[in-house]
Amino acid sequence: MARTQNLDRLIAPVRAPMRRLAALSVVGNLIWPVQAALVAGAIGAAVSGAVGSTLADPAAMVAGYVVLGLVRAWIGLRADRQAQGLAETVIADLRAGIVDQEARRRQHGTGAGAVAALAAEKLEALTPWLVRYAPARARVMVVPLVILVLAFWFSWAAGLILLISGPLIPVFTALVGLAAKEASARQMAEIGSLNDLLVDRLGALLDIRLLGASHAVEAGFAAQAGDLRTRTMAVLRLAFLSSTVLELFAAIGVAMMAVFVGFSLLGELSFGTWGVPLSPAAGIFLLLLAPDFYQPLRDLAAAWHDKAAAEAVADELADWRDLDGAALPGQGARVSPLGGPATIALTGCVTGHGLRLPDMAIGAGEAVALVGPSGAGKTSALRLMAALDLPAKGRVRVGGQDLTPDLADAWRARIGWMPQRAQFLNTSLRGNVTLGRAGDIGAALRAAAAQAVVDRLPRGLGTILGETGGGLSGGEARRMTLARALFGAPDVILADEPTADLDAQTAAAVAEGLLAARARGVTLVIATHDMDLAQRMDRIIRIGGGA
Repeated sequence: MARTQNLDRLIAPVRAPMRRLAALSVVGNLIWPVQAALVAGAIGAAVSGAVGSTLADPAAMVAGYVVLGLVRAWIGLRADRQAQGLAETVIADLRAGIVDQEARRRQHGTGAGAVAALAAEKLEALTPWLVRYAPARARVMVVPLVILVLAFWFSWAAGLILLISGPLIPVFTALVGLAAKEASARQMAEIGSLNDLLVDRLGALLDIRLLGASHAVEAGFAAQAGDLRTRTMAVLRLAFLSSTVLELFAAIGVAMMAVFVGFSLLGELSFGTWGVPLSPAAGIFLLLLAPDFYQPLRDLAAAWHDKAAAEAVADELADWRDLDGAALPGQGARVSPLGGPATIALTGCVTGHGLRLPDMAIGAGEAVALVGPSGAGKTSALRLMAALDLPAKGRVRVGGQDLTPDLADAWRARIGWMPQRAQFLNTSLRGNVTLGRAGDIGAALRAAAAQAVVDRLPRGLGTILGETGGGLSGGEARRMTLARALFGAPDVILADEPTADLDAQTAAAVAEGLLAARARGVTLVIATHDMDLAQRMDRIIRIGGGA
């Protein structure tokens, strides 16, 4: 039931057009009984010698058959295009939602590889379900019943053949489908795990080579890839098994109908009709209807694996949405900076992890150092000041106003943020510093003592960086994050451990860049263990009982 509900939530935005699509698919399939009647009538007339009658004009029947065939083909083509369009709409919306929500999460509860696999690869498994399964389910609910009624109209024996053999297909499909669901879920989970492993190993590629662990890593990756191959083959075996079962029962049903009609027309059987011998036209009509009675059932059963894969994706998507990773405050939009003085105040703040922070008030243009032991809350305080988190209790005031999610984007427009861990976008060095903003990049690079870093790179500001800053050393990456924080002349700079793990020369360059910003009247708040740097601030706020 939960799986069905997850799928229903996915199609909620397109439920109405999907119903229209299902109705169109049903109408297209209901044309065939009319075509079959025309064919049976023409052949029956030829056999009985009634070709010359007005009602059995072969030319008229052929023309009617062709026209109906063209209409049916047009309906089928239109239905397929609409289904594909709906699938693309659903997947595009889901993919955009994943990217947006993952980008705005404060913490990520799953690996980047698994999320990328979900957004880029697994969502595509919804296409067959939307295109094939949903229309097939609608056809199963209508077309076999119509054909069954027509069969009983001409012969109760023909109706019984269809009535008895038809339900065997969904019964065995359901039995095989129980295993297919679990196999598909295991396969989808393994795809995500393999992607996470690949991302992790690529990130540690340099260390792996330095440690000489390449062969061990290759062996582990090959083992997991082999496990995925095994799970994929298990899904395919189930698909082939169910297909064989379907074809068997459909073939038996059609054969039984052919035997009944053949022996009835030969006069060997005298039962099965409503007191009138089966005519050639009626017999041919029943033979033509029999395959189409089973076809919707076969389509639904063949698409059952599409449904199993879609349910696995829907479950994973639901689990991902339920992960503990609240969204960043604000919308991430580019807005005008918040007005008011560059002041910051924390009062009675308790973080979402239950950490109580001391009250603090920082005036405009003041330089303050937050010091204290690791885990005391220095980074948490900076994140509250940067509107990257909101307190579970207490309040944060910036620019003379209480900081709310509605004001987060405007406040962040005034901030230069220097995180403890350097992170970059997979774009050029210029794009990583400017982030699409207007300003003097040269001034920012000079203030961060980062111009020499740019000069040594082969393509300068056009050099493409990976997420971990490939091509930059730790100190160079730190200077580039400082340049990004200084770019655009913000009036508030928040820096988390700006000199940690740096050599003395690089640490001095970073410190001078921050102090130069302070000299221009920027409000500067740093979290640091570097007491030499802390002593150069206007004052020190101790968090957690001391440094």
